[in-house]
Amino acid sequence: QVHLMESGGGSVQAGGSLRLSCAASGYLDNSYCIAWFRQAPGKEREGVASIHVGGPSTYYADSVKGRFTISQDSANNTLTLQMNNLEPEDSAMYYCATKTCFRLSSSQALLQLTYSTWGQGTQVTVSS
Repeated sequence: QVHLMESGGGSVQAGGSLRLSCAASGYLDNSYCIAWFRQAPGKEREGVASIHVGGPSTYYADSVKGRFTISQDSANNTLTLQMNNLEPEDSAMYYCATKTCFRLSSSQALLQLTYSTWGQGTQVTVSS
């Protein structure tokens, strides 16, 4: 069973950048999709970005397009989320999650119910 561990969260001022990492304990081949989700206090968890392991497909929430970049390092079994031009509204607990999938569809790319394995989360705080 794959275990996920996030790191890289912290506090930053608006306009700053952070780079989140998600390390997987098991090997993730191209039968997996991985995603980042976030949840702010009092709000529902929402999808941020997702990627199909080994493939070019990526999806982003409209709120982060052009500012966040999801990427993978297959050799190290690590997923990263580069977050630039951060806004206070980006403050949340960020989680990585994975599921088996052979194709990343737009309808399910950021659908959290389809993801089966989750990390513990890393906190991101953006001050104005």
